[in-house]
Amino acid sequence: MPTPDQTRLQETRMRPRVLDLWWALRPLQSVVRLMNTGAHPDDETTALLAAISLRDGINLSYACSTRGEGGQNDIGTESGPALGALRTREMERACDVLNMRLYWHGTSPDDPIRDFRFSKSGEETMGIWGHDHLLHRFVEIVRTDRPDILLPTFLDVPGQHGHHRAMTEAAHEVMTAAADPDFPSNLSPWQVSKMYLPAWSGAGQAYDDDLPPPKATLTVQGAGKDPMSGWSYARIGQMSRAYHRTQGMGRWVPAGPGKDWPLHLVVSHADGPDTSLTSGLPQTLADLADQAPEIREHLLAAHGYITETVSAFPHFNHIAETARNALKHIQQAEAEAPPDIAHRLADKHRQLAQVLRLALGIQASARTDTIWLRPGDTTPVTVEFDKGDAQTASYSLDLPFGWSFEDGVLTTTPEANQTDAYRAEYDPADPPFPRIAIQLETTSVAVPFDAPPVILPDRAAWIEPNAALINLNEPKRSIPVAVADVSPAGSRVTFDLPDGWSTDMQDGGLKVTLPDDTEPGLYTLPLYVGRDPAMTERRIVYDHVDPTAFAKPATLQVRVLDVIVPDGKIGYIGSGHDAVAQWLRALGADVSELTDDQINSETALADFDTIVIGIFALRFRDGLVSEMPRIHDWVEDGGTLLTLYHRPWDNWDSETVPPRKLEIGQPSLRWRVTDAQAEVTHLEQDHPLLTTPNAITEDDWDGWVKERGLYFAKTWDDSYTPLLSMADPGEEPLTGALLTAEIGKGRHTHCSLVLHHQMANLVPGAFRLMANLIAPRR
Repeated sequence: MPTPDQTRLQETRMRPRVLDLWWALRPLQSVVRLMNTGAHPDDETTALLAAISLRDGINLSYACSTRGEGGQNDIGTESGPALGALRTREMERACDVLNMRLYWHGTSPDDPIRDFRFSKSGEETMGIWGHDHLLHRFVEIVRTDRPDILLPTFLDVPGQHGHHRAMTEAAHEVMTAAADPDFPSNLSPWQVSKMYLPAWSGAGQAYDDDLPPPKATLTVQGAGKDPMSGWSYARIGQMSRAYHRTQGMGRWVPAGPGKDWPLHLVVSHADGPDTSLTSGLPQTLADLADQAPEIREHLLAAHGYITETVSAFPHFNHIAETARNALKHIQQAEAEAPPDIAHRLADKHRQLAQVLRLALGIQASARTDTIWLRPGDTTPVTVEFDKGDAQTASYSLDLPFGWSFEDGVLTTTPEANQTDAYRAEYDPADPPFPRIAIQLETTSVAVPFDAPPVILPDRAAWIEPNAALINLNEPKRSIPVAVADVSPAGSRVTFDLPDGWSTDMQDGGLKVTLPDDTEPGLYTLPLYVGRDPAMTERRIVYDHVDPTAFAKPATLQVRVLDVIVPDGKIGYIGSGHDAVAQWLRALGADVSELTDDQINSETALADFDTIVIGIFALRFRDGLVSEMPRIHDWVEDGGTLLTLYHRPWDNWDSETVPPRKLEIGQPSLRWRVTDAQAEVTHLEQDHPLLTTPNAITEDDWDGWVKERGLYFAKTWDDSYTPLLSMADPGEEPLTGALLTAEIGKGRHTHCSLVLHHQMANLVPGAFRLMANLIAPRR
């Protein structure tokens, strides 16, 4: 484990001043602004964006509809809104690499614009997000950012993710709506000059575009290397993409020729032929001079000095002098700039200020002793400041409402706001508070804290678990709940209980007890700290992003249900991406989570009647794939094997991983049922897995959340029997959701239903079906 100083040294080594200055000079070359749009973090076209930003100097922004909160997590256990908070910070770091502003359409965890699940239809997506709601926010974003070019990442074609289709449809509409003076908004209308669509297919592992892409009208060169770093633009794009670690993103790009990007011009309000991305647009300050004769002299002078500044690299003193002169003329032009170009001058002001800071060698950093604060807390702050070659330079701390800094101590008042895990906008050039404000000569530059402190809720407690199960077929009627991190410290904590329920204080928390006559159902128990409802937070710390926290009301959800649990000893091989073993144990099953030594043991498997391999385990459990032949032998000898859903790239070899051939379908869009309420048909009504020990009925398919399942089997050996049939609206039924085969004396069942997600959401039918699936073959 590296020390904090070792980590800082490594990070500093990766960002030498000369490279930072080189990249800071790039945006001085252009006044063109391009907005890429997508539906999720990682939808941005990073290789293309790296080229046009770090080579051509085009000013970038990214408008993203959702936080990706409905997706999977390759690095931890955050899910739902907490995963959205983590992916928000990942997206911000990805934007830092590309010097790209970020806007979110969904601005809170409760916003209807969310990653509700995979969708096959733009129409369905719009219905859930709200067409007018999405368009209003999109207009607000466009009128705020004022891009010249709009570039959706995906096509609106059948076979593509419905979220992507909805965003591309909305991009078409916003071209007109943002320019319409009658569209309801407090912001001034803005006409986007051009909109391009990708002239390439979005098909791949997940999607399967039914229609070919449109004909290319323009090709943007993506080949070549950044001359200072020596890195290809595709590799730089992957450096940005690698911050999406929850999605396993970031791929090494070998040396060699890069990739060009074909685009299709679909709407244009620009004059002349479209021979380049910037055709028909003002490209430099000199091009703006004809639009603003009152400041023409200053624009031309600033353009001249900027040209000299860029050409002066790597002579720091020369760069500083010419950047200073350019900035003087920009500031004079800003005072009289017409509204339609004022935003471009503001960009140049910030860019020149940053260049001036780097050329002068001004450095600043701030670190707090404590990351986690509550309103009213204090923490020492260490600020390092070096004015470099500047004659006059100083710093202050820009702080949010309710914060103050004096004598090296940061103080928050009780009125300080909780840190927003879902902030709606982000700009690398204008980092969020708290930050360091560097005053140099006639301007200032904002620099972020090394690790910004996070304000937590003032009335909070951590409870574990926050969801529990009571099986009326088992004797257990109480739930021990650990309570920690109570704020204010020492406050009394209680649950608001249904009639007849009771709590007892116990060491480290509370014990909730249910009466014997409790009816099956879902019960929500709010937690109180003192007399007020409490919040509970998920603190999110990873080394690739700033720390953050997601807070929600502190509640204990209790599912009371009636499930017959089969006898037998269960071994669970998990990947850390689900809590199935925990839920089986809560149900009353005898479950052991297998260690690597047990998996590799010649004799350990003989102790178990059933082995369950959890989602992704074949990818994340080292050595498991090589042990599958021995597990096959164990099945032949009478063991019951249950494999939960895997993706084809999770080391699932259809010939060698399952006991008999079983191929997982891809692209995933074709082999999943996204409608959580899709009708389910039992193909084998009397099969033991659907009847024993629990009779699975229509009621068990009610109340499912997110979706039925994904990565269904595509083909399988004749020994497997499909048990279920289901389909999304308008599609042919799929029968690869639940397959089972008698293998020698044993049995293998493969389940692509998202049972782990249903169990985490306390869906009764998922527990009843899972109890059947783990029943040993008799």
